[in-house]
Amino acid sequence: MKILYGVQGTGNGHISRARAMAKALADHPQLEIQWLFSGRSPHKLFSMEAFGDYWWREGLTFVHREGKISPTATARQLDLRRLLRDIRELPVQDFDLVISDFEPVTAWAARRHKKASLGLGHQYAFNFSIPAPRFKWTARAIMRAFAPVQSSLGMHWYHFGHPILPPIAQPHSSGTADREHILVYLPFEHHQPLLAELAKLPQQFIFYGAPTDMPAAHNIQLKAPSVEGFQRDVASARAVICNSGFELIAETLILGKPILTRPLAGQFEQEANARALSELQLARVVDRVDATSIRNWLDQNPPGVRIQWPDVAGQIAAWLAGGRRESAAQLSQRLWEQVIPGRGENYSTTAQATAD
Repeated sequence: MKILYGVQGTGNGHISRARAMAKALADHPQLEIQWLFSGRSPHKLFSMEAFGDYWWREGLTFVHREGKISPTATARQLDLRRLLRDIRELPVQDFDLVISDFEPVTAWAARRHKKASLGLGHQYAFNFSIPAPRFKWTARAIMRAFAPVQSSLGMHWYHFGHPILPPIAQPHSSGTADREHILVYLPFEHHQPLLAELAKLPQQFIFYGAPTDMPAAHNIQLKAPSVEGFQRDVASARAVICNSGFELIAETLILGKPILTRPLAGQFEQEANARALSELQLARVVDRVDATSIRNWLDQNPPGVRIQWPDVAGQIAAWLAGGRRESAAQLSQRLWEQVIPGRGENYSTTAQATAD
């Protein structure tokens, strides 16, 4: 079976999930995969070896300014004529199935040509009634229209009583014992004032997502993007500070690290994720990351919640290779039966109450 697999390149979560899927799909030689990435300039993509001779399209993305979505800048950078041309000319007729990880060119091309399509990723969980901000119906409508598909497998940290899958999250192994640094991944923030706030604290920070040539205090180490380096630093960290994206938090929960998170303002998915994290008691959610909020968080000696996710990527790949005979609800139930919570009384109790 020939599959065209589109991946939204904005942020690293989609690509991290795609790497896990590429490894799992490689175990099924009857599946021939053509990857397509959009939403990020080609020169900003890194560690793409797993995807072979992948395709690139400009696609759609949202522009961020100092921790907020900028509607004006987003509209200004949109090349609608090019987007429509890419959708019209994409050769989806050469494939048996189109998979979209919230990637709009492949999803809309499949719809235009009436080709079978499957959504795979976190955003498709919002097709169900799950924790989300109030009065955001327009944002939810935009999400549903961004990369529409015939069927989908949404993912979340809990199923909330719906046929949603657990995350595709790879464990971060480390050859060194835990260190005292705090891992910071805040690529969408205004970095200069944030670095000034971190400089006020005695802790050591490893910071990803800021330009490495920025001036930083002695307790802050700025690092360039690196898949292996980032995984090592997360695995050996004392705690993690990040925006409310999906994939990194899922991976951090495997390790049982405490999480401090701030949702990207005006971004529906992140605001909804922050609400879910609060309800499930999986992380501390704050409106502002600064010296005060970090100090208050650390003074409470926050425990981490450890959750062992099953091999979701491997079982989705097997499901695809087997002809998708199992329903999404059956696949969801089977996978959630394999989830193993650790320090999770609050998680289990709250999650069950939410589902009820």
